[in-house]
Amino acid sequence: MLYTELLRLWDEAVKAVDGRDWQGALSKLEGIYEPTARTLFVTAAAHLALGQIQPAIQALDQTIAKDERLAVGFYQRSGVLLLADRLEEALADCIWAQKHMRDNAVIDYRQLGLRFKLFSWQVLYNAAAVHVRMGHWDKARDILSAAAEEKGGAARGGAVDVAMDSISRREVLAPLLVPEGEVFRPRKEEVEQLKQRDFLGKAKVITSVIPNDDYAGFDPLRDQKPGYYEPKVEGGQDSRYMRLKSAYVARTPEEVSVPAGAMVFMFSEADRNGMATVIHDGQKGLLPITMLDPVDPNKAKKKKKRNSVPSGIPLPPSLKPPTRPRTPSIPTEAPPSYVSSTGLSPPPQYVTPTSSPSDLDLASPSSDDPGTVVVKVHYRYTVALRVPSGTPYGELQQKIGRKLGQPSSQLRLRFKHHGSQALTPLETTEGLQSLAEVAEAGRATLWCQVEHPLGNRTILYQMVALYDYTAQGPEDLEFSEGDTIDILSEVNEEWLEGHTAGNIGIFPRCFAYQDAGEAEEVHQATIL
Repeated sequence: MLYTELLRLWDEAVKAVDGRDWQGALSKLEGIYEPTARTLFVTAAAHLALGQIQPAIQALDQTIAKDERLAVGFYQRSGVLLLADRLEEALADCIWAQKHMRDNAVIDYRQLGLRFKLFSWQVLYNAAAVHVRMGHWDKARDILSAAAEEKGGAARGGAVDVAMDSISRREVLAPLLVPEGEVFRPRKEEVEQLKQRDFLGKAKVITSVIPNDDYAGFDPLRDQKPGYYEPKVEGGQDSRYMRLKSAYVARTPEEVSVPAGAMVFMFSEADRNGMATVIHDGQKGLLPITMLDPVDPNKAKKKKKRNSVPSGIPLPPSLKPPTRPRTPSIPTEAPPSYVSSTGLSPPPQYVTPTSSPSDLDLASPSSDDPGTVVVKVHYRYTVALRVPSGTPYGELQQKIGRKLGQPSSQLRLRFKHHGSQALTPLETTEGLQSLAEVAEAGRATLWCQVEHPLGNRTILYQMVALYDYTAQGPEDLEFSEGDTIDILSEVNEEWLEGHTAGNIGIFPRCFAYQDAGEAEEVHQATIL
């Protein structure tokens, strides 16, 4: 538990004690799941004020367990045990309190936050009260005589004399306790440090590409003013608004990630590499000119795209992250689906030329064979192999598994359609016929992931990560920009449950987008 959180709850509990709100003090103290000896002493004082003797004794037991040399703890517990008529235990606590005073006539606890002085004669007084209840009147009188000789002056004189008179009349003595409301308090200097202070002040915008930019602060996840702005361009060029044909994920720091169908402002013409400078939601970067279509911004403002993808840097979700829904149990040998199972794998053991010609590394990729396909596999590293075009899917898995040094049953092969960033699973029933559809000139590229089965979970659709997402809790799904995410369920309007790289978890919907072509297929399937 953070010390600042303990300090805050402790201070609030003490304020409740000052206001004689004993239940309120206990509710604050219950929030401290790593209590100290001093906070437990406050708990015992609150229970004692409410007349709850047994809970007070239990709290004092924990106090002394935390600090075995706290004399005032033994003194307070001896008085409470006397109220509970547990005489033998009360007498033992008096002995321990006297021992831990270490021959001091008085101990001042104000330095520890308790406005109370414990005198040696007070401990003796409680011992005499125990002997009175046991019927040892002479022993009690001798103890009080010894208490009268202890140093303490006027602070003890009246109490001891009254006790001697009570014994002469055979009257029971009431135990002495720490006054009600006197508890250990946190240091005032530490409590004052809990207040937040602004040492840096607010930032001021000196220059910006956004007209009338009123940004103040350091948080990059800020709202932009609604609508479009048109920055000034060099050379008197006309302002041009463009719309993206398909989603684009930045590959270099100079580029900008923009979802499909988003509107951007074309800041400059395309360079010799075919990259144009654009502005999208306050971000300036490069995009391929071939992916831009001219658009009339006045007409675009009137149209509201259904299921539009959030543009620019996404804002944090307004809803609190929900608890991930329960999923069906996974086979006994597989670990829980919400725990990462993609541990480090050993280096691949490459096969020797005596295994099979189709399993070998391609020493000469230029040697074309019309009956084979050159397969490049992207894993943590990239490998290539040549396989016959009619190789079944299972045999292809085994060949790639031997190449990578991984179990073939846990390999998942995917490929990309032309113009799409989403990774589509390779059909297992059609063998390499599906691979042939994406192969060009006898070559094909696959992406491989090692992952455990999903426990018969159904993949609703796929999305592509727009930005990196760092897990905020054990139930979150962490991914990087450009990763393909299998959507398993929609938790609510802002959170999705997804799977990638062998991990399952929840993540904000605005951190990923759905490929336009796949979204159309899902829509048609829904209509049918």
